[in-house]
Amino acid sequence: MATSIARAADPDKKLNFALCGLGSLSTNQIAPALQKTKYCRLVGIVTGTPAKAEKWKGQYNIPVKNIYNYDTMHRLVENPDIDVVYVVTPNALHAEHTIEAAKAGKHVLSEKPMEVSVRKCEDMIAACKAAGRKLAVGYRCQFEPHHLECMRLAREKVFGDIKLIEAGFGFRIGDPTQWRLKRALAGGGALMDVGIYALQAARYISGEEPIMVSAMETKTDSVKFKEVDETIVWQLKFPNGVLAYCSTTYLVNGINRYTAYAEKGWFGLDPAYSYGGLRGRRSDGKEINEPEVDQFATEMDDFAQCIFNDTPSKVPGEEGLRDIRILMSVYESIKTGKAVKLA
Repeated sequence: MATSIARAADPDKKLNFALCGLGSLSTNQIAPALQKTKYCRLVGIVTGTPAKAEKWKGQYNIPVKNIYNYDTMHRLVENPDIDVVYVVTPNALHAEHTIEAAKAGKHVLSEKPMEVSVRKCEDMIAACKAAGRKLAVGYRCQFEPHHLECMRLAREKVFGDIKLIEAGFGFRIGDPTQWRLKRALAGGGALMDVGIYALQAARYISGEEPIMVSAMETKTDSVKFKEVDETIVWQLKFPNGVLAYCSTTYLVNGINRYTAYAEKGWFGLDPAYSYGGLRGRRSDGKEINEPEVDQFATEMDDFAQCIFNDTPSKVPGEEGLRDIRILMSVYESIKTGKAVKLA
């Protein structure tokens, strides 16, 4: 790959990123994180709001030629100064914007959840493969030191074989008019937005893929949550016999943890999924207190290294697709009232 050769010739070379979607996450987390990266640089934006374009142009010194709106994304193909498009638009637009970027010859990092259906995830993967570009999903926790330490404890069986996992993430959502509460844009509610973190934890702590899921939903505010789910609990069964009990909600604050119970003890994080301040405990009295990192910067630098060295990402499109298959099965179990077997 050309970028790999360029990297070898110039070890200080950085990949040029364009952010597609300039909402709260891009504004408060991703753009600031790009200023901390070793191998990435913010050089472009895609937005449907002219006022945002003007503000970002000044704040980040973005050239006019690197500013696009959603109708002009196809012109990215004419711009060799942009290497990667980080898609941070609402969930149901990820496929549209990923495919447009891939057709323009750009690598893509898509925020989670990858999309709102299995088919659209598959379309994203196919488009990037056809273009010979890499696709990764923004699973920042898979690069975070506290989570990595918990993965190590599980893999090395420090407390013996894992037997049971509890994982949950939820918060009380505010503005009732926001896109996260609109099915057409979000694809679902708490489960798609933050429940996916609990699912991820159950998968990477168990080290296996679930073979069965059963789920229940409750809704106490049928007006605010008319279009999407409010609170869901679900159980996963893994081939090795591990069971996971997971929960998510848009109703209350404070659910932000996971615990793995093993033969000879337990370990976990609480809080587990925040942008910082993570803390963990072990049954032997030791703390899981790893170095703080900017999770978005670490995630983007890893993707840059994958592109420079032409190596696989550990969070490729296929990883996002696996989660969406499971989340769709959670919804199916709620609808049918029955456990759903997973292929």
